[in-house]
Amino acid sequence: MEMKGTIHIIQKLVRFCFCMLLLLVVGFTESNAQPQVKNYTVKNNKMYIALGKQLSDASIDSFSHQYNLRDLALTKFVRGVLLDSLRILGWKVEIDNEEVFIISKPLFSLDKINDPAERILFAEKEAAIALRFPSVSNRVVYGYNKFKNKYPFSIKDSLVTFYLRNNSKAKTVMLAGSFNDWKPDAQAMIKTDSGWIARVKLGPGKFWYKFIVDGNWMIDQDNRLNENDGEGNVNSVFFKTNIVFKLEKHSDTKKVYLSGSFNNWEPDELLMVKTATGWEQPLYLAEGTYTYRFIADRHWFEDPANPERYPNEFGEFNSVLKIGKPYLFYLEGFPDAKEVVLTGSFNGWRSNELIMKKTATGWELPYTLGPGNYEYNFIIDGKWTAAPGNTNLDNNSGNFYFVIKPNHVFRLKGFDNAATVYLAGDFNNWSPNTFAMKKEGNEWILNVHLTAGKHAYKFVVDGKWIIDPDNKLWEQNEHDTGNSVIWIEE
Repeated sequence: MEMKGTIHIIQKLVRFCFCMLLLLVVGFTESNAQPQVKNYTVKNNKMYIALGKQLSDASIDSFSHQYNLRDLALTKFVRGVLLDSLRILGWKVEIDNEEVFIISKPLFSLDKINDPAERILFAEKEAAIALRFPSVSNRVVYGYNKFKNKYPFSIKDSLVTFYLRNNSKAKTVMLAGSFNDWKPDAQAMIKTDSGWIARVKLGPGKFWYKFIVDGNWMIDQDNRLNENDGEGNVNSVFFKTNIVFKLEKHSDTKKVYLSGSFNNWEPDELLMVKTATGWEQPLYLAEGTYTYRFIADRHWFEDPANPERYPNEFGEFNSVLKIGKPYLFYLEGFPDAKEVVLTGSFNGWRSNELIMKKTATGWELPYTLGPGNYEYNFIIDGKWTAAPGNTNLDNNSGNFYFVIKPNHVFRLKGFDNAATVYLAGDFNNWSPNTFAMKKEGNEWILNVHLTAGKHAYKFVVDGKWIIDPDNKLWEQNEHDTGNSVIWIEE
């Protein structure tokens, strides 16, 4: 017992010394009692944030406002929530104990710009700026606009009129965004009696933008949607919508909401707007098949104007909306089966929704999907059944997989004696046994679809995770083991 107690004291002393050393490194004095620590500083090419655990939420919010750190959600991080999101943004948790929370992030430096390897990485980083903002991506299933003090930007055909209120004394106002590569001099705004406007031709999708008023970059203060781009910049977000959900009549209803598979059936997120003839809600939706319902004063019901519907688990029906071209699922044989149901990653693996149609040679069902990587299976008379003759079978999960519009081939050379090689990354939730690679000659390959922008990945060789030996571009992860990185053009 005495030895254990001594070890515990030593461990506590070591933690205390490390904490005090780090506090001194980032410039905090001994007069600041740890629970009251509240500081932001830059030392040795790193940003440091230190906050005492006893600080109130209001005090942390005030600190965030003072140093323009509101996009970090520091209050949640200090309370131990969403720490993974903090790491994704490039921050490292230095200390997180009962008394203090300290994080750091390296600053990008050009000290090694004369090093050839550093020049390559710097050039790739600059080239990748535009790729951080893909307008269409299957990472973004849906989107809607949330403005205050002004109406949503008007849309006529493909022209969107961006509008900045007031600023009547400004001499010049420019519009910069993902649609013009953030060039500060590419789009001049025109002064009106109530503000400034600029018209931009856009297709459906998600777009980021800022106004530049007399040389000063600013977000749209009348837009409730804004995002951090991962580099410390906050930008306003606009969705060029492509669908308008409409519900006629119901004039006596106080509130009507739209809920569906696209927003994980959230019941109180999409509040519809009342019109002269009923209710409506414009949305951006990516290619695919969606089910939805309306909620009028807490009463759920399908769309009375839409005849297409799928059964749901409550013995009722959900309305169906399809965007894009259908993909034909086909199952050969099973003439004696009474019912065959298609289920997959594209519909949340529902077992009662997609009932296939019997044909002379088997079963089929057209289903609309956008570009992506998918898994699926069949339920034959209530039993999950592996279909014979399908070569795209994942032996670990028992599901089939397929790719629509593959745009990248992953290759791993060597490893001739490996029994299995899998591809894992941010595009399949880092699953270690879903994307099986196939051996061809002296390399393992796999065709996949990747959305535009940056992707992190690794190979899993006989259960061992490795970075891509033929890809020099990589970044550190929270496990200090590194991830390979690839950029895909839109």
